[in-house]
Amino acid sequence: MATVITAPTFDPVLTANDLADKYTLARQQILTANKAAANATEKGLSDLSSAISAFQASLASLTGLNKTMYAQSAVFGDTAMGSASASATAAAGTYSFFVKQLAAASQVAYAGLGNATGVSGKLNVNMGGAPGFEVDLGASPRNLTPRELAAAINSAEGNAGKVVASVVNTGNGNSELVLTAKDTGLASKITIDASGLQGSIGADSLADKLGNANLRTLVAAADAEIHVGGEGGTAITQASNTFTAIDGVKMTFTKAHASGAAPVTLTVGPDDKATTANVQAFVDAFNKLRTVLDKLTDGGDPATKADDGAFARDGGVRALNDRLTALLRPGSGESLASYGIIANRKGTLEVDSDRLLAQLARNPNGLDAVIGAASASTPTGVAGELDKYLKSWSNTVDGQIKQRRDQNGSLQSRLVDRQATLDQQHKAAYDRYLRQYTELQTMQGMMNYNVTLFDALFGNDKN
Repeated sequence: MATVITAPTFDPVLTANDLADKYTLARQQILTANKAAANATEKGLSDLSSAISAFQASLASLTGLNKTMYAQSAVFGDTAMGSASASATAAAGTYSFFVKQLAAASQVAYAGLGNATGVSGKLNVNMGGAPGFEVDLGASPRNLTPRELAAAINSAEGNAGKVVASVVNTGNGNSELVLTAKDTGLASKITIDASGLQGSIGADSLADKLGNANLRTLVAAADAEIHVGGEGGTAITQASNTFTAIDGVKMTFTKAHASGAAPVTLTVGPDDKATTANVQAFVDAFNKLRTVLDKLTDGGDPATKADDGAFARDGGVRALNDRLTALLRPGSGESLASYGIIANRKGTLEVDSDRLLAQLARNPNGLDAVIGAASASTPTGVAGELDKYLKSWSNTVDGQIKQRRDQNGSLQSRLVDRQATLDQQHKAAYDRYLRQYTELQTMQGMMNYNVTLFDALFGNDKN
């Protein structure tokens, strides 16, 4: 029997695809690496933008307009009497106040209201004896329920929330119209002038029902009155229960004294806990930004197979990182370190609270002078310099991040086009190889058939 040598079989589709892959392999590897780098850059820019924005928001919160790092407190000896707060400029000390009466908002009720018929005209709501606002009920007579009257008062053009009208049902089909002033003080006293109305509720006119005879005072309007020092001290009277009689201190009283009672004390002084918390918040915010920057510029570690950061070889981002550290050191005057804000070997900040409080005891205003303010109009100190420099990166019009994102976006678009071109080249190679190896497979089949035929005709085992 003749020996038949059969060529190895193959799949033209798999063979063509493998050869096409090898044909484009080098260019695909370069393109894949470029796309991965571009995607890493985009994510890195997003992380950097978020970190900078978060730090700038923290600066604005801690050092913005009317904000200070140094905190003072104002505390009543009897907290049931009210609450108080103090700014950094308030003079420390102890003060005494006698609260003779609290301010109150006027609240009145008009009783015996029912459904009015044929109502037209205008009514005037007066406050503190002076004209308040006008309620126009229309020139054409119409029926008016108490709730419709309340709604007309609430929506009157000149009201704007000065007076809130509501209806209380008292039974037997009668209702009370309750009017409540928004603000406290004698000037909030509510009365109604209904002389311009026409209409009736049964036998009585609506104007009569809204007259003084049906007026009931639920809460009398009153100004607040406090006395400095004690019950016989200097009187201060105003419409609100919140007083600013002491520079830099805001006091809100919630309770009045009984006659002859001892005055309440108010102690104003440094709030070490709040100040330390403010400094720690500044340090934490800076460290979060610094941590993100360190990660983005990290050179990787071959020993742990840690990947490089997105900007490990980017001189601009590394310069940003270095510049932030430099801006923590003012060119003149006191430093952050003198207030216990110290940079460690990693470049992050730490707070030495003992040094902080000791320095504040010597110079209470020095901390705010060093840290300054991240104000849009007049940036000062470390915070101002940090914010001003970071704006060159975060500005959404021409900042570094915006420019880099535009450039990276253009690169990603070009890479998409290059991938499309390479895919076309891969397909062309695949089609070519598929055609060639399909023909080869056909030829191989024919040769195998011929070998089998010859073997059948001339083989040694043939009889």
